Amino acid sequence: MNNTQNGFGNNQDVQLEQELANLRNQYEQLRDQKVRTEQQVADLSSRLDALKEQAQAEYGTSDPAELQALLQKKRQENEQVVAEYSQHVRKIQADLAAVENRVDGDQ
Repeated sequence: MNNTQNGFGNNQDVQLEQELANLRNQYEQLRDQKVRTEQQVADLSSRLDALKEQAQAEYGTSDPAELQALLQKKRQENEQVVAEYSQHVRKIQADLAAVENRVDGDQ
């Protein structure tokens, strides 16, 4: 008696067919995922190139370390401007208070 005659072959064949179908399905999903991932990489690479061109045009460099240094320099400059402006406003307030004190003292 061979495997097909005793019923084992049919059950085994069905299991193999199911496994093969599952593997095909997994393969198709992986292939689709690969295509999507490749498209995303291409899109991101294109965006990166555009951003590099923009940085080069606006800041004279597209090197991340140089851009970081420029950013830090601009932040320091902004802090200095804010400190100077704050000092200027305090001086105006002090001058105004002095004028008000003189006016109040004259009355």
